[in-house]
Amino acid sequence: MPHITFENNKELNTPSFYDGVEFEFIARNENEEKISVKNKNRQFLLTRKKKKNQEIIKPDKITRVTPISIVKDALNAYAKASQAKILFTNINNKSNRITPKEEYLKDINYFVDEFDTHKEIWIEVGFGSGRHLIHQALQNPDILVIGLEIHTPSIEQVLKQIKLQNITNILTVNYDARLFLEFIKSNTVGKIFVHFPVPWDKKPHRRVYSKEFIEESLRVLKKGGSLELRSDSRKYFDYSLDLLTNMSTGHIEIDINKDLSISSKYEDRWKKMGKNIYDVKLYCENLDEERELDIDFGFRKKLDLKKAKENIKAKPVIKKDFVINFENLYEIDENSALIQVTFGSFNRPVSKFIHVKDGKASYYQGNPLPTSANLTAHKTIREFLEK
Repeated sequence: MPHITFENNKELNTPSFYDGVEFEFIARNENEEKISVKNKNRQFLLTRKKKKNQEIIKPDKITRVTPISIVKDALNAYAKASQAKILFTNINNKSNRITPKEEYLKDINYFVDEFDTHKEIWIEVGFGSGRHLIHQALQNPDILVIGLEIHTPSIEQVLKQIKLQNITNILTVNYDARLFLEFIKSNTVGKIFVHFPVPWDKKPHRRVYSKEFIEESLRVLKKGGSLELRSDSRKYFDYSLDLLTNMSTGHIEIDINKDLSISSKYEDRWKKMGKNIYDVKLYCENLDEERELDIDFGFRKKLDLKKAKENIKAKPVIKKDFVINFENLYEIDENSALIQVTFGSFNRPVSKFIHVKDGKASYYQGNPLPTSANLTAHKTIREFLEK
């Protein structure tokens, strides 16, 4: 992570500009500072804190932005504007990591705000090396294949292959599959592949397969579409089969050691080791209504910041469908603050800052993604802060 270690700097005035970077405000608690920055129309926070007898400034983990050069410029501008005596910096270190083309790598917000296609969609969850993903795209040029993966090097390797092989019907996204399906229209997906997911035997709550994931899969699948699990883990297979056989709709097909037209390097290795490979397919038999969400992340009342400070000291809110935990409060002045809160789905809670200024509240960096869990949790957050 880019950072600067320094000492003997002067207080930074806000709001102010330096080297094209705008420093909007500084929010503080007893441990650290959050410095609100705007650079190239991107808003984010820098974190400053003491480290032994020195100071360190680095990007805030919650308000990440890309490309990283935007953050590096802001860090350098801060050091110059505050006349800091720099002891160490890694900001000028060059990275060999490629910058993927946005044409085939999409941010999750693209699927929330812009995504539309007349093609049938196939989705692969956790594509790894990308062998199966690329094979399906090449064999089915009229299908739009969406690959989900959270391992950045795997995404970069697939993007290289897309370019080398001139493939035009793949989109990749770095996002959790358990929430991604909420942003896909009903009855538009032909196939969902979940090949060799991490078994998570010691942390089963982290598994891709769950009752909710299967229900969302059935909603987005076309009539006759399929959800396909392929695994070398007998425990995962049994767990998934138990979920599937308790669904009220769809029919199931099971195979063992079935040969596919393409296999991953890990599958090849497991077969050489004599491990069994288990397949289970769930076929969708019904059409679903398009789901409509009432998207409202607004705050309706003027906040009393003193009362809000007391209310957020409460224990985490844990409900069936969502969780809320107020993490920190950073004071800007007597009427303004940043409130750090984690909320939403148990599978992928989101951490956000709420900016309170003169009693008016809004989410810093814009609203959360409009998942059903986030929307439900927001209503409770609003109740806490508007008491």
